Amino acid sequence: MNDLAARWHRLTAPLMPDAARRAAEFQRLSAAYQAPTRHYHNLQHIENLLNRVEAADLHDPTVVQLAVWFHDAVYNALKHDNEARSAAEAMAFLRHSTLEPTRQQRVAFLIERTADHTQPQPPHDADLLLFLDADLSILGAPETAYWAYARQVRQEYRLVPDLLYRPGRRQVLAKMLAAPVLFRTPALCAEFDAPARRNLQAEIDAWDRGGL
Repeated sequence: MNDLAARWHRLTAPLMPDAARRAAEFQRLSAAYQAPTRHYHNLQHIENLLNRVEAADLHDPTVVQLAVWFHDAVYNALKHDNEARSAAEAMAFLRHSTLEPTRQQRVAFLIERTADHTQPQPPHDADLLLFLDADLSILGAPETAYWAYARQVRQEYRLVPDLLYRPGRRQVLAKMLAAPVLFRTPALCAEFDAPARRNLQAEIDAWDRGGL
């Protein structure tokens, strides 16, 4: 937590001299990501994405890192407007910053594009594509990590009975598996595409057999 706090302040201090406002927002985000309903979309997920995007050669690292911090700020498994509401929370914080309005809108745009990773994306928007690939990289994780992720997502939907969850989850997995392109950056595609497709098919097979 201390490391994440340091990273947050290192990112936001140049944009917002008001240390109290920055600290309050970090506490609010931390509380959201540590809610008892969060099993995968939590602070570990944020840290994993930060590690990946901070190591990347990005056009606007500040915008991408802000998008990472806020992209799952709102996560209600039973709602379909999480991305839009997360983007709105980012904008509510950033309006008090010195970040240019066009870059504030850019943060919101990146967040909103996580709503459906299979939708067409601007092909030359390297920062967006890296951000989306990083968010999806768990799909290509080693088997043990992937199955932990799949079970964590199931816990986030624990209020949904298997009778409803199974076909819904299977549909999501099948849509991703059918996508001609899952990862849009050459390096992450080479690393993750094949194992991701194996993992997706394995989970589909598991649900067809009755469950995880």
